Amino acid sequence: MSIEQTDVVDFVSVNEAANEVVLTISDHLEWDGDTKEHLLLLQEKINSYLRFIESGELLESYPKANGRNAVINIIGKYPLNEEAKGFINQVKSIVGDAGMTLRFEEFKAA
Repeated sequence: MSIEQTDVVDFVSVNEAANEVVLTISDHLEWDGDTKEHLLLLQEKINSYLRFIESGELLESYPKANGRNAVINIIGKYPLNEEAKGFINQVKSIVGDAGMTLRFEEFKAA
């Protein structure tokens, strides 16, 4: 599963200590290529995650998510470029207004 499968939720986990249900997007694409296409894929993927949460499908599929804060966590293989940083900041605000959290973290191999 990856960012290219925009209609699939990649991973769902529960962080009991933080009272969060974390929906993870796996982004393996570089940001030095076609940024606009990459941003479009990311936007479509985030929209799919929002639909999954807001439709109630998350709670149907993962009852342990009930009562927890929903977090969409993007794990990127590569650092964001400036355009992508701006996009993420805008989307964080929109997702926050909907009562959820959006995060981006760059994957660091152990």
